[in-house]
Amino acid sequence: MKISRHIILAFLAAIICLGFSAKALEIFIGPSAQRTLQQKLLTAQQSISKLYVDSVDGNKLVEDAIRGMLKELDPHSLYSTPEETRALNEPLQGNFSGIGISFNITTDTLYVIQTISGGPSEKVGILPGDRIIAVNDTTIAGVKMTNADIQKRLRGPKGTDVDVTVLRNAASSPDTINFTITRADIPINSIDAAYMVDASTGYIRLNKFAADTSNEFVNAVKDLKKQGMKQLILDLTDNGGGYLNAAVEILGEMLPPDRLAVYTEGLHSPRYDAKTSPKGKTPLLGDDKIVVMVNQYSASASEITSGALQDHDRALIVGRRTFGKGLVQRPIPLPDGSMIRLTMAHYYTPAGRDIQKHYDKGDEESYRRDIENRYNNGELMHADSIHLADSTVYRTLRLNRPVYGGGGIMPDRFVPLDTTEYTKYYRNVMAKGIFNKYVISYVDENRARLKKLYKTDDDFVDHFEVSDEMLGALRRIAEKESVDFNEEEYQRSLPLIKVALKSLIGRDLYDQATYFKVFNTHSPIFNEAYRLINSQDYTTLLPLKKK
Repeated sequence: MKISRHIILAFLAAIICLGFSAKALEIFIGPSAQRTLQQKLLTAQQSISKLYVDSVDGNKLVEDAIRGMLKELDPHSLYSTPEETRALNEPLQGNFSGIGISFNITTDTLYVIQTISGGPSEKVGILPGDRIIAVNDTTIAGVKMTNADIQKRLRGPKGTDVDVTVLRNAASSPDTINFTITRADIPINSIDAAYMVDASTGYIRLNKFAADTSNEFVNAVKDLKKQGMKQLILDLTDNGGGYLNAAVEILGEMLPPDRLAVYTEGLHSPRYDAKTSPKGKTPLLGDDKIVVMVNQYSASASEITSGALQDHDRALIVGRRTFGKGLVQRPIPLPDGSMIRLTMAHYYTPAGRDIQKHYDKGDEESYRRDIENRYNNGELMHADSIHLADSTVYRTLRLNRPVYGGGGIMPDRFVPLDTTEYTKYYRNVMAKGIFNKYVISYVDENRARLKKLYKTDDDFVDHFEVSDEMLGALRRIAEKESVDFNEEEYQRSLPLIKVALKSLIGRDLYDQATYFKVFNTHSPIFNEAYRLINSQDYTTLLPLKKK
C-alpha cells in the first residue's frame, strides 16, 4: 500500500516551516492560510502516526518527503542528511582533522602519495610510497573497504591518536612499521598548482571557491610576482564553484575597487550587489594581462568570476561554454544537523546576463544529461553548433563587445574537445585504474633513482621520457585486467597515454603542481591560453585602457 504523495509533500512542508517563525510564514502566505496549513499538516501527521495500517520509519518518510518536494522545484534545491551535510561543507570550510596524507586506493590497498608538509604523518615519519594496511588494529588492506570507510577511520577530533600499521618497501625488502599519529587540523587547499610557465607568465589552477581561497590566491599571486610574473593564466576548468564571497574577493584583486562583481535577485530576495574590494590598497594584478581557462564543467562561482572579468573587458575567456549554474541556494539548517539548500535567487553578471541554463521543473534527468546532449549535438567540438537566440546578446561595459546570456559563459576563444585520442581502449585502461596501478608499482621500485636523477620537478618535466619498456608493462597489466588490445586505438591514444603516465609519476614523486606542469603541455585549452596571452591577438581583442 502506498502513502499518498500529497501527504508526503505535506510532511515536507511541515519540516521546511520549522525553519521559519509563524510570523515569517504569515508574511509569505497570509495569517488565514498559515493557520489552515498548520492545521492540515498537524492532522496529516497525527493521522499517519495513529491510524496507518503498518509501521512507518518516520525519519525515512520525512527525508523522502523533503527530497520529493524539492525535486519539483529546480535541479539545485537539495536536501542533505547530517552525514551528507558534513561531507558537502567540509571541502569548502578550509580544513578538517586528520593525519595529513593524500592517498590512492588500488588493489584494495591504501597507498600514500604525499604527506602534508608539517602535518601529523610527516612528523612521525610516514613516507610517500608507504602502504597503510591497518588502522587501530583493524585491517584495511585486501578487504574491499570504500574510500569513505577508510577516511572515517583516519579522521577524527583534533588531538586524538590513531594507530596505523605501514608496509614499507613493498617491492624490494618489505618492512612492517607501527606508528601512532596525533590528529591535527589539515588544510584543504583550493589551489592545485601555481607556477611560472615562462619568465613573465604565471599559472594558477583553482579547484573550488572555499573559505580560504582568496587568501591562497593572494599568496600565490604574490609569490609568482616575486618570480617575475607580469601576466596570468587562471585555470578554472572543472571547477564546480563554491562560495560567492570567495569569487568576489578574488575579483577584487583583478578589477578596480568598487566595481560590480555580480548581483543576485529573486521573487522574495531583493537585488543585492556584490562589489570588488582588494585586500591591500590596490588590486594585486593591476593592469596585468589575464586569460581564464574554462570548460563545460566550470560552474557557479567559476562562472561569476569569468563572467565579471569578461563583462568588464578585463580578461579573455578561453575554452568551451561553461556549465550554466546561476541559481543561489540559501542553507536552511534543520534541528538534527541535516540541511535544505533552497534556491532563493538568480546570479547575474555585471552586464545583466543570467548565468542559469534552461531547465524544466521536476525534470532533473534532462538537466543532468545536458553535457551529454552538448556532446551529441557537436557543441563541444564545433563552435558553430552552439545556437543562442538573438535575445541573449548583451554588451560588455568598456568596449561594447557582444557577449551572451541564457546558459553559462561563452568563451572569447572557443577550443574544441579533441576526441581523436580518447579511444575506447584508453577509456577502459583509465576506468579500470590501470594507470594508477602501474605508476604506484613503477614509482615504488624507482623512487630513489628518479629523485637522484631529477633533482627538481622542473628537471623531471624537461627531461623524463616514458620508455617503450614502460608502455609494454602498462599493456601487460591491461591485458591481465581483461582490456582487449586494439593496435589502431592504441596508436591514436599513445600521446595521451604517455602524458598521463608522466603526469601521474611526476605527481607521486613531487606534488600535484607537477601533474599540471606535465599535463598542460598536452592541453589544447592551456596551449591556446598561452598562445593568446603572448600574442598581438590579446591587445586586439582587449585594447589597453587609455591613461
